[in-house]
Amino acid sequence: MNQASNYNLRDEIKEYWSMRAATFDEQPGHEIFSETERAAWHALFERHFGKGEGRKALDLASGTGVISHLMHDLGFDVTGMDWSEAMLEKARTKSKLRGSNITFLLGDAENTLEADNSYDVIVTRHLVWTLVDPAAAFAEWFRVLKPGGKLLVVDGDFVSPTWATKFNKAMAGFLETLGLRKPVETIPQLQTHRDILARVHFSGGARSDEVSGMLSTAGFDPIKVDFDLKQIHAAQKKHISFAKGLERGAQHRYAICAQKPFEA
Repeated sequence: MNQASNYNLRDEIKEYWSMRAATFDEQPGHEIFSETERAAWHALFERHFGKGEGRKALDLASGTGVISHLMHDLGFDVTGMDWSEAMLEKARTKSKLRGSNITFLLGDAENTLEADNSYDVIVTRHLVWTLVDPAAAFAEWFRVLKPGGKLLVVDGDFVSPTWATKFNKAMAGFLETLGLRKPVETIPQLQTHRDILARVHFSGGARSDEVSGMLSTAGFDPIKVDFDLKQIHAAQKKHISFAKGLERGAQHRYAICAQKPFEA
């Protein structure tokens, strides 16, 4: 078997996010750009998890450690896991600078290799929509959680066109015809993103009802869908263009809190 045949979709995803590591924190929606946004994230986590009080938290696809640090702020004993060494290098540098005791591990969110019943909470942000095999991932997360433990999935349908997407596209085309805007060239990084997206499980968009159904099949109960993310979005909108703000506001974004039953 040649090397090319061993290079699969998971490898492509890993390479893509490693490539994005250098500029990942420059984009609103990735790093925190205001204390208002930080407070909004804290409020979301406290609403579903409560205070950390030393409980063990696993941040899957932790990237540069943004969510890990938010959880650490609340008093959780945090482990961040990512399969990109480039992302982990930045996360560990942040942790050292901030004097936090977060552990960052190299690992696959769909196969963590962590022990059974080892975490009180698991959090993921914008991971589920990129999963190759979400059913297997949800079963894995169920296994790793302690009985009574909670999973919080912060995600959305970033694929399906909204009224705002269509409006922005129409306006861009109109401005181009007037010569007031240059045609946007497709950069290689964006094309890679599109190629990967076309082959993941949620290629048509990760809708909350489908994700909730799969979590239920994995054994989680109860499952609550939280659409009240307006404080986070409002804080982020101050640091992005009006057009992007319209699109984010119109997208199907949510947080799903799913509990592993105590008797599991």
